[in-house]
Parts: sequence; structure tokens; C-alpha cells
Amino acid sequence: MTENQVSLLLTKIFCSKSWRCGRKIGKLARVSVLRSCGFILVIALLAGGCRKASNPAAGGSAGAFATQVVAVPVRAEPVSESVSLIGTVMPNEMVDLNAETDGIVKEVRFQEGEPVKKGDLLVALDDSKFAPQLAEAEAQLQLSKASFDRTRTLYQDKLLSQQEYDTASATYAANEAAVQLKRRELKDARILAPFSGITGARRISPGQVINKSTKLTELVDLDTVKVEVEVPERYLSQLKEGQKVEFRVAAFPKDSFKGEVYFISPQLNAGTRTALVKARIPNPDRKLRGGMFANLDLTLQLRDSALVIPEPAIINNGDATMVFAVTSTNTAVLKPVNLGLRLAGKVEVLSGLKQGEIIVVEGVQKLRPGGLVSLATNASVTPYLQ
Repeated sequence: MTENQVSLLLTKIFCSKSWRCGRKIGKLARVSVLRSCGFILVIALLAGGCRKASNPAAGGSAGAFATQVVAVPVRAEPVSESVSLIGTVMPNEMVDLNAETDGIVKEVRFQEGEPVKKGDLLVALDDSKFAPQLAEAEAQLQLSKASFDRTRTLYQDKLLSQQEYDTASATYAANEAAVQLKRRELKDARILAPFSGITGARRISPGQVINKSTKLTELVDLDTVKVEVEVPERYLSQLKEGQKVEFRVAAFPKDSFKGEVYFISPQLNAGTRTALVKARIPNPDRKLRGGMFANLDLTLQLRDSALVIPEPAIINNGDATMVFAVTSTNTAVLKPVNLGLRLAGKVEVLSGLKQGEIIVVEGVQKLRPGGLVSLATNASVTPYLQ
């Protein structure tokens, strides 16, 4: 019924004889007529409204029956999967320094906690007894060499027996070994740094008598450190050398330290079913110390550009996973998707969507396939784009 038809109908009603004779009609009849007129008017208005909604081109509101939703585009961004573990920071190199020989401490040449270079003299023992012993051994070596040379000449001339030659040769070799030993003892009286690093606490003093079991100090290399962590068996298939690690320590809670895996144990711990994994981390300012606990995030998977959608967009329908996509005509379309990594509030989409497609994140439960949608304002979308 058009507006003109409604107007004509109302005019006829108000101008009819029954209306003009309204004084003769009882009160109840007048009320009935008025109710009928009102009912007709409501129907006319509804008909006009429906006609306008069904014809947006005529200037009516196209979204009169559309469901308002919040929708965002499918985005491409880096994604990673990591596992949180507790590890231990270890120096790159670490050694307890002991003397190689018994003796008396003559001089301590290092300061506790200070850097030293490879080959620096750290401790000198009293070598006064080693020098004479070396001189005596060298003298014996010279005598035995001269004797061996004479014996060899006579043996070649067939003037000495094989046994006499062998005895002279053995004596010369023994004296040569004795000289090497005395030289080594003299050298061992000087304890040198085996590598560059930081010295630990001093355990000895000048004048102290020490032996081979006496600990002098420790030496650690902190320019690079290692993190050792036991990784559960179920993650090993996703691990490989070169993978990135990131961790924090309690001493520097605001700092994040990064490195990469360089060792994965070929053997699991039978008791814990874990494998030892080591990562190497640069430590130029030497903030990290051996023995620190490392709250570590071990990256298992990393993709530089993956399709990502907000998690609220996901619809679980039995074994199928779907989302509502919005077409160019503002129509809702149900699409099956295959999901990958689950992140904080986001989900990776492996297939089923393309970058830039619009998908519904709020109002999903109110939608039906093919239904019209009305997109919410940018203010509602912003939280999902962060």
C-alpha cells in the first residue's frame, strides 16, 4: 500500500456518512472506529518503512536490518613460537688455577677481580732450587752425549759390541729426558694465565708453601657467556643450531639479552627426559656473571611474514574452524580456515584467507551466512590493530 493510497483511505473514513453521524453512534462504536483508524495508520507507516528499507537507492537507510559488527583486515606480520625455560649463565671459559709443582710462593702478580691477558704472569714460585738442578742435568747430558758419540764411532768401526752401544745410547736418552724435566719444573714455577679473562679471589700469599693440589685462584672469560638449559624432549624436533634465544636475569630485570643456540646434546637425560642445550651470548659490558639464573625464551619457530587475525574471530564448529568474512557488499560469508601458531590474542592463519580481507571479530554470534552487516566505527577497531 502506497502513501497516496493510505491518505485516500483515511479521507474516505473521515468523510463517510458514519462519521458525520457520529453523534448517533454510541460511545463504544466511536472508540472502535478510532482504533480501526489507528491500526490502519500503523500498517501504512510500516509498509512505507519496509518499502524504503528495501530500496536503498531511493534514499532510505540501507542498514535498517543490518547487524552491527566490529571487523578488521587480515594482516601480515612476523610471528614466532617460543617456550619459557629456566637456564644458568656460564662463563665462556672457566678454570681453577693450581700450581704444577710443589714450592714456595715468591710473588703474587695479579689483583683480584681484574682483567688479565693470555700469558700474563700470575704467581711466581721460588725457583732457586730448580736452576741448580737444571744446570746439573745439563752437565750430565753433555757428558753422556760425548760418551755416546765416541761409542757410536767405535761401534761403527766394529770395535765395540751392540750391548755397549745400546747402553751408551740409553744413558744419553735418559740424561736428555732429565734436562727436559728440570726445564719443565723451572717453567712450572711461573703460573701464567691460560687465556684472557677476569681473576677471582686470591687463595695464596707470598711465602706460603703449596703443592699441586693448592688452588691459587680462578680465571673466567666473561666477554662471551653461555646459557645452559635443559629442554624437554617434546621440543627437540623444533630445535636446531642457530636458533635465537632471549632471556632476562634478576640483577637486570629491564634488560633483555639475546644469543643463539650452538649446541644440542645428542643424548637425553634418562631421568628427566631432557636434553642439554647451550646458547652463546655476547657480553661486552660484562653484566652477566656465571651462575646467574636466566629466564629464557627459546624461539622454536619464526616466520617473517605470516597472516594473523585476532583470536575472537575464530568460530569452532566441531572439527572445523571458521571465520566470518565481510564482502564488498557488506554481506557476511562463512569461511573455513587452517590455523597455525597461537600468540597473545592473535592466531596465525595458514590457509583460507588472504591479506587485506575483512573478518568479523565482534558480533560473530549474531551473524548468519549471507546476512547484511554494518561496520562499527574506527574507535571499536583500534584495540584489535595494536
